[in-house]
Amino acid sequence: MHALSELEDAFRSLSKDANFQEELDGILKDYVGRETPLYFAERLSEHYKRPNGEGPLIYLKRGPQPHWSLLAKRLGKKRIIAETGAGQHGVATATVCARLGLECIIYMGAQDMERQSLNSLQVRAVHSGTATLKDATSEAIRDWVTNVETTHYILGSVAGPHPYPMMVRDFHAVIGKETRKQAMEKWGGKPDVLVACVGGGSNAMGLFHEFVDDPHVRLIGVEAAGFGLDSGKHAATLTKGDVGVLHGAMSYLLQDDDGQIIEPILSVLGILDYPGVGPEHSFLKDIRRAEYYSITDHEALEAFKRLSQLEGIIPALETSHALAFLEVLCPTLADGARVVLNCSGRGDKDVQTAIKHLKI
Repeated sequence: MHALSELEDAFRSLSKDANFQEELDGILKDYVGRETPLYFAERLSEHYKRPNGEGPLIYLKRGPQPHWSLLAKRLGKKRIIAETGAGQHGVATATVCARLGLECIIYMGAQDMERQSLNSLQVRAVHSGTATLKDATSEAIRDWVTNVETTHYILGSVAGPHPYPMMVRDFHAVIGKETRKQAMEKWGGKPDVLVACVGGGSNAMGLFHEFVDDPHVRLIGVEAAGFGLDSGKHAATLTKGDVGVLHGAMSYLLQDDDGQIIEPILSVLGILDYPGVGPEHSFLKDIRRAEYYSITDHEALEAFKRLSQLEGIIPALETSHALAFLEVLCPTLADGARVVLNCSGRGDKDVQTAIKHLKI
């Protein structure tokens, strides 16, 4: 609790520190490459046109996600740890630590390391449990509480104990802020619908947060249905889960009648497989501000192929779940509706998985 209180105090102080914000803005602009494009997916929009030639207009919010090692440096911590599932958070954290001269250790489940070999450099394999993201998170927390005087834990999603969900949301909120600004520049208004994949939920919360108070903007999160919701082999936490506590946060979880975690068992992709979800997503579901749906592995793989062929953009398989939901969403939308879909990562890491399971 002392470590969490210290972290919250430091975050609230630095969030009002003009010098810190100026330094952070400089790194995001010149090193990370923000602001990232809001790209009109012309051919993907054509794909969803109706016989009358009309249909929704689809935009992709592209580029790397923001990361926050600068806070640790201001705290005087020399050692950074992080967990990762898909590998991208781990690579990004290691990159920024190199930039700032900080020691970096990444925890990753052994099963995830096999699936995401392109991203699994400079990591410690976690073999406990199912050797996936949940277990990597547990191991990272153990490390942090053991070495808290010298170590800062950069949690990769809007999960974990307070203040982590709030902090990750606020750092990632730059995605939604850029989207609002770019939408005003491109068509002079707000998006009608925002769509993002949801595992732990950081990329979705980064896009949604700016628009939560805009009731006319629909917020749609898409989870992994694996083999299907009735198969028992899925990670649809918000769709099929119950309220419980995991890693210090109360949210919807996949759990049995005794409150024990049920490990997500997916068919081929093994992604978006955290058995919980960020508590703010759970709240948005409960107040019916956001909608949450699920997509099977097969549907995600088809969407992976579709965007690659139509736009020349290889999406992450995580993002492919959100892209697949367009098949359901677009026929229900008014002509000219503006849809912004968050491309939360590149698909370089997923090419071999996709080739293995797609007949291409």
